[in-house]
Amino acid sequence: MSDDTTPIDLEKEPTSAEDPAAVAPEAAEEPAENADGESTAAAGLGRTTMTRIGQGARHVGVSVRHTLSTGHQSDEEFRRLLVQRQLAAYDEVRETAREELDDVHKRITRLERIGAEEGWTPEQRQEVKILRDQRKNRSAALKDLMKTEFVPVQPTADQIKRARRAGSTRRFVALLVVIGLLGLLLVRAPQLLLLVLPVGVAVLWWLGRQPPTLTQRPVPERLLARAELALPSQAGAAAGVVDPEEPRQYPIADVSTSEEAEEAVRRVITAVGGDLAAVTDGHREPWGWSVRVRFRSGSPDDLNEEKTYKRLITALRLRRNGLLIEVDPEFGDSCTVRLVMRDPFTPELMGTVPYRAPLSTSIADPFNFGVGMDASELCFSLAGLMLIMVGDTGSGKSGIALALAEAVTSTRDAVLINLDPAGAGVGELGPAITLDACMDQALIGNVLDFLIKLCSARARQRMAYGWGNKWRMSPEHPAFVVHMDEWPQLSEKNKKKLIRAIIIGRKEGVWFEGFSQWGTKDYLGDAIGPKMPGKILGACRRVDVTELLGGGTIGEGYRADLLQPATHTEIGDAGQIYAQGLPGMPKRPVRYKFREITSEYAARIGAERAAAGLPDVTHTLTEAGMIKEWRKLLAAAAGSAPVVGGDDDEPDLPHVLLVIAEAFVQEDDPEYLTLDQVHVYLRKDDAAKWGKWDDRDDTGRRRELGKALAKELRNAGVKLSSERITEAEGQPRGYYAAAVQQALADVSSDDDSDDS
Repeated sequence: MSDDTTPIDLEKEPTSAEDPAAVAPEAAEEPAENADGESTAAAGLGRTTMTRIGQGARHVGVSVRHTLSTGHQSDEEFRRLLVQRQLAAYDEVRETAREELDDVHKRITRLERIGAEEGWTPEQRQEVKILRDQRKNRSAALKDLMKTEFVPVQPTADQIKRARRAGSTRRFVALLVVIGLLGLLLVRAPQLLLLVLPVGVAVLWWLGRQPPTLTQRPVPERLLARAELALPSQAGAAAGVVDPEEPRQYPIADVSTSEEAEEAVRRVITAVGGDLAAVTDGHREPWGWSVRVRFRSGSPDDLNEEKTYKRLITALRLRRNGLLIEVDPEFGDSCTVRLVMRDPFTPELMGTVPYRAPLSTSIADPFNFGVGMDASELCFSLAGLMLIMVGDTGSGKSGIALALAEAVTSTRDAVLINLDPAGAGVGELGPAITLDACMDQALIGNVLDFLIKLCSARARQRMAYGWGNKWRMSPEHPAFVVHMDEWPQLSEKNKKKLIRAIIIGRKEGVWFEGFSQWGTKDYLGDAIGPKMPGKILGACRRVDVTELLGGGTIGEGYRADLLQPATHTEIGDAGQIYAQGLPGMPKRPVRYKFREITSEYAARIGAERAAAGLPDVTHTLTEAGMIKEWRKLLAAAAGSAPVVGGDDDEPDLPHVLLVIAEAFVQEDDPEYLTLDQVHVYLRKDDAAKWGKWDDRDDTGRRRELGKALAKELRNAGVKLSSERITEAEGQPRGYYAAAVQQALADVSSDDDSDDS
């Protein structure tokens, strides 16, 4: 053994070359240092995240407090909200009144249809009378309401604060409810926490970098849109104080949106002095634009004044008759302005003439004759309709007469009589006409004599059958519809007969449709035109409109004077009309157009209906005891028998009886009229004679009126006395309709006896 051998330290374990510690003993301390750094970074990230989440929670809290305290709403918004409540109450009262009026009108229409088809029971007559009184009272009340301007009481600062506190309370309660519901949901389904908690934390973390903006929002558009909610000074500006720099013209042809149409109308009406509350509901129509206008003061009628109308036409650059102002009959402060740029009655809108098979309809049915500018149907019944149409040459008068006559000949319970002193009337219908008497004054006179006697006979029949106060139409007892074209061409004697037949014929199923070129009293020969319940006006003069419909109707929008009659080369506005008093049609100045019935179509349909058979009048005339006279008329009309008499003098009805009878016609055929009601019409007829007791008290006036009427009727040989009206409150004296009808019948009977 050598001495150079190194001794082995038995206290140490041998090392291996594969042991890392043996290779690099310094590296053993590095993992501990890295672990300390990662822990510090994680702790910092956690603190940052929690800080940001906490900041987000504070942001949410601040925003919620701002919203709960209504800090986002301005005092102006609260003021408008409080005024809006007043406006809602104001509108609700008027809307309720209008709905109640519409309900009464619908009930009356339903009962009138029942009465036309089946006759009324005494209970139904009483119900109709009560409803008509209600309609009159409600309509007057609604008009008074509409005259009352909306003048809000502006809220005080204290009221605005109370409204703000009330809003805050409502929001706080709503928040508690939401939190409670959410808590209840989590208790019942705790697993939802796995979804809600992460999402909530994420939202709070995101909001930590989104500090809230605590400002007041602008007043909502819905509150700015109503001019009534503005302060008086603001309302004046909104109503449209015209900026001098605004253009004096606003061509409607340049308009492309509803807002622009409303603005155009606002500017031009304001420029002519209109004080507007609102211009709304601008709507593009196939023919142009329609806009709703409401006035703050003044009246929409002013827009139809001639000078104002021309200024509006110029400002809007419309054609001469292209502006139509339709005043709302229920809301007197409002109107619909129609800006007509092209023909409103296109073939697509008009459609075709509806086919009606022979004997397929009833005269009480509504007939569809055409359409209105607003696409509504021109649809009404001919039952009980006493009608006059006025229209100049080229107005389409003959075509409209043919359309009405075509409807009559399709019925199973009405027959058509065609009278025309100067032409052929509706002769295109040929054999579908039951009796044709044209261009023969004597024959026309005989027909009118026959109809007057028929009315008297039917009045007796009606009472014997217990049919109430109106004739009941049926195939066995058809109505007689008399087409009377160009009645101003009648002889003076025949005019008197016609007027007499009109007065007594309505209840007896003998109805007249008269047609005339002009509508004034000096042309018609009597003031009967305004007394006809149904009125149709084609292209005519301004004076014809006011004579037939009344002086204020031009202002309301009945502008038949703007219609252009047809010429040989241009169709113009032929067939277009305005109307009043058509059953079931609204009393509004809407322009309508009848569908054209061509002569070829009328001839074909007339032959078809004659071949199928017309309603037979033999039974009803036999019961009336007038079948022999009817056959003589048919023979005279066919030319196989000479015409005898006819144009003889017609004994005048006693004038006082005529006025009383016309009063019943004007009051829509009530069951009775009191002396006070009759007195109104007597004064209109002769104020000097019948108004001389107006300075007395009501009792003295009625007493003197009763004595004077009794004397006048007695001297005229009329058997008619006033009597107590037991159905009326206080049982005043007056006349029953049945008694007046009987007096008229007695006069006719006396005339017949004198003739024989």
